[in-house]
Amino acid sequence: MEYNLADLFESVVDVVPDREALVYADHPGTGAEHRLTYAELDAAANRVAHHLAAAGLRPGEHLGLHLYNGVEYLQTVLGCLKARVVPVNVNYRYVADELAYLYRDADLAALVFDAGFAGEVAKAVPRAGRLRHLLRVGPPPADAPGPAAVPFEEATAGASPERGFAARSADDQFIVYTGGTTGMPKGVMWRQEDLFFAGLGGGAPTGEPVRRPEELAERVAAGGDGITFFPTAPLMHGTSTLTAFIGFDFGQRVVLHRRFVPGEVLRTIEKERVTSVSLVGDAMLRPLVDALAGPLRGTDLSALFSVSSSGAVMSETVRAQFAALAPGVLLLNNFGSSESGFNGTATEDSGPERGFRLRMNERTAVVDPVTFAPVAVGEPGRIAQRGHVPLGYYNDAAKTAETFFRRGDERWVLLGDMATVDEEGVVTVLGRGSQCINTGGEKVYPEEVEQALKSHPDVYDALVAGVPDATWGQRVAAVVQVRDGAPPPTLDEIRTHCRGMIAGYKLPRRLVVAAEIRRSPTGKADYRWARSVVSEAAPG
Repeated sequence: MEYNLADLFESVVDVVPDREALVYADHPGTGAEHRLTYAELDAAANRVAHHLAAAGLRPGEHLGLHLYNGVEYLQTVLGCLKARVVPVNVNYRYVADELAYLYRDADLAALVFDAGFAGEVAKAVPRAGRLRHLLRVGPPPADAPGPAAVPFEEATAGASPERGFAARSADDQFIVYTGGTTGMPKGVMWRQEDLFFAGLGGGAPTGEPVRRPEELAERVAAGGDGITFFPTAPLMHGTSTLTAFIGFDFGQRVVLHRRFVPGEVLRTIEKERVTSVSLVGDAMLRPLVDALAGPLRGTDLSALFSVSSSGAVMSETVRAQFAALAPGVLLLNNFGSSESGFNGTATEDSGPERGFRLRMNERTAVVDPVTFAPVAVGEPGRIAQRGHVPLGYYNDAAKTAETFFRRGDERWVLLGDMATVDEEGVVTVLGRGSQCINTGGEKVYPEEVEQALKSHPDVYDALVAGVPDATWGQRVAAVVQVRDGAPPPTLDEIRTHCRGMIAGYKLPRRLVVAAEIRRSPTGKADYRWARSVVSEAAPG
């Protein structure tokens, strides 16, 4: 047995086959609630694996998952891993041109798609040269039947629920496509052993990683149940899929919703006695706060132990609001990426005044982006991680050479985040280097300004970008979304509010009030959109 995700999952199934593994708790009235034990989920995944093999999918070929959350998503990922087919996440917000690019770039041989996306899939498929096998989840819509595809239910019903697969390897791959909000999406190629340790904590994200593959099931057999993980963001976001696999590695229960609806999320936390929720920043936490402060006040969250965010920061203001409504729940701002897995967690004093401060794991460092040597205390550098890191970007040798390097015998990945480190080893993240605003020679990182903006009582959400300026090179500009019923703040009011938290040169010099801040379905900032909005606005 190796550190292969399918092998590890099967080893857990064998010791807790009758334990509940997955609950698809969709919105009331749909009749979609679905519960699977570990043995049932294993059998369902076996059916997918056998169907893929019968359809001619070979080990190492790529399958795209163009799906909302659901049993079929995790069933297919597990089926791919069992058959040694590489699963590839697809952003379901993409339109036909973007889909065609991703299908081609990822060299998809097969695609599992939700029937609701049939129209866009039909436009993209003819431009995806290697794509030869399609599975459709759900009945085809009458107005856009989509491309010829095998119904998922029919395909899996006719396949064997037994195992009987060839030996697998720790070198089998898992590809995570980045969101593409700052450029074209890129496929991050992970060896499964590396992903197990970097993204899944080696079977114990808060403890000691396992020392051999067999130890994972031994720990599950020796422990109990009672933990319920609830990844509320789309599974197409790597963090949510990894959260589900962390739950499986513990032999615990995972709860899913098709889509994020705040009120239903809270009702499910209460009904299923959820203990651990993962989400993406204020874009998801703030609607939960609004629901708890309004129509769902009094929801029983007594089983809830932690709420964690990765991919976007839960601001100090919104965290404080949630803490007042749900005292005792641990709020964790985790730091990680598609290229590194998990790096660290924010300190308690992290916030607008002191910055986004993190205690990193021992594999993470702040390095000079040219020499790769560790930076001196207080000097800016780039965050990097060593050891269990990806192999590179699929189909992009040039970007791989820019991002991945070796120091001695170790592999490293150089992330896009700028940071400093203090005497105690605490890292302060300044922001994405690609988003850095240079105004009069001073560097301004949008995330820092956004934290200050979101502490304004009338600001619901905010993004910051740079606009050209003849004198200063660039000036700081902000797009804000105000709370329902709140008056739009003026630029002077915003500057006055932020002045005590950030230096004067970081204060916005242009303000645009938008009806809604555009983010990806996972809550990540769309900085290309923000730059477009502030650039088109009248100077001010």
